[in-house]
Amino acid sequence: MNINGKVDHIALTHPGRVRELNEDALDSDLEYGVAVLADGMGGYNAGEIASEITVRTIVEMVKAGLGKLEKTAQIDNETGFTWESIVLRDSVKRANKIVFQTANSKDEYKGMGTTVVACLFFDNRISIAHVGDSRCYRLRAGTFEQLTTDHSLLQELVSRGFYTKEEAARSLNKNYVTRAVGVDNSVDVDILEDIVRVGDIYLLCSDGLSDMLEDEDIHLTIRTFSDNLDTAAKQLIALSNEHGGRDNISVSLLQVVKSFEENKGFLKRFISWF
Repeated sequence: MNINGKVDHIALTHPGRVRELNEDALDSDLEYGVAVLADGMGGYNAGEIASEITVRTIVEMVKAGLGKLEKTAQIDNETGFTWESIVLRDSVKRANKIVFQTANSKDEYKGMGTTVVACLFFDNRISIAHVGDSRCYRLRAGTFEQLTTDHSLLQELVSRGFYTKEEAARSLNKNYVTRAVGVDNSVDVDILEDIVRVGDIYLLCSDGLSDMLEDEDIHLTIRTFSDNLDTAAKQLIALSNEHGGRDNISVSLLQVVKSFEENKGFLKRFISWF
């Protein structure tokens, strides 16, 4: 659905201070409520190709999928997710196939891949899809929270109790992901759904931001500049570079400024309550 004027959005990317090539990619279409960020795999060939294919494919597939969506069907019986979430998930899966096929079409592309995080706003809700260690955070009423869980070796070690979260933050082995778009013919996509509130700020970012800054610093920066998303995004990138800028840095900030509940008839509203 069209969220122009209801969700403010700014997306910025920077190569950082070490790498000459920026392998991150960003795309969005607020008329369909979709925003995507991808981080081409630095250790793979042609990561910038993989990330660009991924963001463009997801946006186009979401637009096509929403255009065909039956609004009478609210929930997918198999997964329990909304159909909008299924559209977003399937768009990521389609991007995976295209990247994988492209990677096998030329020697210079072989083995390329990308992480991705994408969000879709609809009916005062948000669906978030992600693969890899690009993240989504939410700032709500002063509380800053990481919504996605990294698909990385380090996160698995944290989950199994080998590292605390604080120890993981200081680890030098942060970049080994256990799941990526385009590396295999198929990919598992994590989906989460949330009810949005006016004032919520969602941050999509590559690990070039989250590896350079503590969550507390990201929180403080967004909270300080919450009345100006452009300034907040620029400040996050500047701080990441000040802390070393060892990777490409990408930031996509989305702030809910007005309700965007769909205008349903009474019968549809009644059905959606059950």
